[in-house]
Amino acid sequence: MPPPSDIVKVAIEWPGANAQLIEMDQKRPLSSIIREVCDGWSLSGSEQFALRYADGPQLYITEQSRGDIKNGTILRLAISPTRAARQLLERIQSHGIDARLEALKELAKLSADPTFAAEFINMEGIGTLARLVESGTHFGEMLAFTLTAFLELMDHGIVSWDLISLSFIKQIAGYVNQPMVDVSILQRSLAILESMVLNSHSLYHRVAQEITVGQLIGHLSNQEIQTYAIALINALFLKAPEDRRQEEYTNPLEQHLTEMASSLAQKHLRSIILNHVIRGNRPIKAEMAHQLYVLQVLTFNLLEERMMTKMDPNDQAQRDIIFELRRIAFDGENDPTGTEKRKAMYTKDYKMLGFTNHVNPAMDFTQTPPGMLALDNMLYLAKVHQDTYIRIVLENSSREDKHECPFGRCAIELTRMLCEILQVGELPNEGCNDYHPMFFTHDRAWEEFFCVCIQLLNKTWKEMRATAEDFNKVMQVVREQITRALAMKPSSIDQLKTKLRGLNYSEILRLRQSERMSQDDFQSPPIIELRERIQPEILELIKQQRLNRLCEGSCFRKLGNRRRQEKFWFCRLSLNHKVLHYGDLDESPQGEVPFELLSDKIPVSDIKSVVTGKDCPHMKEKSALKQNKEVLELAFSVLYDPDETLNFVAPNKYEYCIWTDGLCALLGREMGSDLTRSDLDTLISMEMKLRLLDLENITIPEAPPPVPKEPSSYNFTYNYS
Repeated sequence: MPPPSDIVKVAIEWPGANAQLIEMDQKRPLSSIIREVCDGWSLSGSEQFALRYADGPQLYITEQSRGDIKNGTILRLAISPTRAARQLLERIQSHGIDARLEALKELAKLSADPTFAAEFINMEGIGTLARLVESGTHFGEMLAFTLTAFLELMDHGIVSWDLISLSFIKQIAGYVNQPMVDVSILQRSLAILESMVLNSHSLYHRVAQEITVGQLIGHLSNQEIQTYAIALINALFLKAPEDRRQEEYTNPLEQHLTEMASSLAQKHLRSIILNHVIRGNRPIKAEMAHQLYVLQVLTFNLLEERMMTKMDPNDQAQRDIIFELRRIAFDGENDPTGTEKRKAMYTKDYKMLGFTNHVNPAMDFTQTPPGMLALDNMLYLAKVHQDTYIRIVLENSSREDKHECPFGRCAIELTRMLCEILQVGELPNEGCNDYHPMFFTHDRAWEEFFCVCIQLLNKTWKEMRATAEDFNKVMQVVREQITRALAMKPSSIDQLKTKLRGLNYSEILRLRQSERMSQDDFQSPPIIELRERIQPEILELIKQQRLNRLCEGSCFRKLGNRRRQEKFWFCRLSLNHKVLHYGDLDESPQGEVPFELLSDKIPVSDIKSVVTGKDCPHMKEKSALKQNKEVLELAFSVLYDPDETLNFVAPNKYEYCIWTDGLCALLGREMGSDLTRSDLDTLISMEMKLRLLDLENITIPEAPPPVPKEPSSYNFTYNYS
């Protein structure tokens, strides 16, 4: 007879004594269980003790968290969090340096525990740590442990960041600004400043006054702190007021970080990131890739104001830009003296420039997006790549066969398309690492990207021999060319041009045909019959592959307030497919994690269902956060008896599909992810081609007719064996 669900069998350790094996009744008060354990070792004052996990983060067990205890868990009897907090607070204020160092080291470890943190904070512990930092008397390891403990305690969200004093901020900023500071102190100082900026509007202004771009640039050459420095730049940029992001300053290296727009456009900062980070001698890890992605998104978001600004047809300065486009294209031809003649000539020129409204082309820029951003792109092309601009305009304006490519209309629509592809104006997605190295290789990367793409559009238009009626078709092909090229991650603008040259219209047609052959197959009855016979075999093959991947296991992130401080956990299926093993890790593993290191487990027989997205318990809690849009698409949960959940956020869409499919297969349910459908179509198509190539009993005429006027009829007898 199985034990009641409220009884869990655990082992409890105490230094210098044999472990106690007990059956813990989850209905009994925790204090009663602790008293019984203390009595077993003849320990008095049970109220001074508590239970902690012996493995992993070694968190304290409370009435709220005791439901997470599983059969076979090893616990440890320890002094209560209140007593521990009081003792550590006394020790860190003692005069003995060695005793204080050991206390701070232990505090740095315990501060991650929310139960301990609440007790320590209630005893004014954060104020004590802040005063130790402000005193400026701590250095080296002692200071590093102090900053670590402070950061962990603040991360629990119990105390508002607004309570931090200006002297504390100045002291932390001083560590960042000093030329020779220990790496561990720099890392924690940068992380504290980042948290201040992200969590407090008032502290943003104070931090921005203390830190300059030039000071942070100096840290980008140090690979140990690059990620922290870029994360701080991103945080300041993200929280900067809109008006200050757009301002221009003459000396960006001495400016404060409230003026981020000009800084990010400056060659020195960009080249440092390119040479020391992107092209450094170390591979870029996931966290750095995410910070580069965030920096890329925030930089492109500077375009949003122009993208959403309509042109004012009555604004003479804006109309002068259109006049300048006309002047450059047509070599400043002398204007006629008469007003009517001049108006007629302008109308003709604007038609040749490819504007939709020939009389008043300013009206073409009143739709947002792309608004004035399209006009900015056109002017950049006309001034910086003048020969290319003139060639495109004159080449199309001189054609009489209705195959001219309307430059103005194309430039406006292309700008809108590029804004969509690069998601201009959208907040960065949590967990996304999709940065493009080439955008860090040029000071005017956006404009250069446009210039390459407008030439591509003109070239594709000619290859398709398109007319005005084909405009949308051409734009669809160009979008496909650009997205396919970006997916190859070109390292420079020149490499992008090379990729696009290989993706001409003929190649796009070939790729489409190849993909269509793989996905759609033929619709003849023999092919349909063959597909139906093959499908169960392929589905079983996919199922086994998914289960094998679950047996190998995957690493998942625990989402926290700050990504670099997050922990990892690993989950894998037992080889007999009967148990899910999982456990916490300190860092992302470099391969398979042995079952012995995974302390928790769930019998597959206890699993009731698998839910995804907004139905997950951990997503319902976070649904209010804007940046969780992508996290929501990667979330899934295992629901198991009795009313428990194991919550996941996959590192990417591939792992999400693998795990949700594998868990469905494990429960005998249909695998329905996009990946399974794609794999199914691909594998069925491959198998069909192999079988059709190996057909027997094919009846073919011995010799074809010389030159038949009508297509000959060939009869094929298919053998499916």
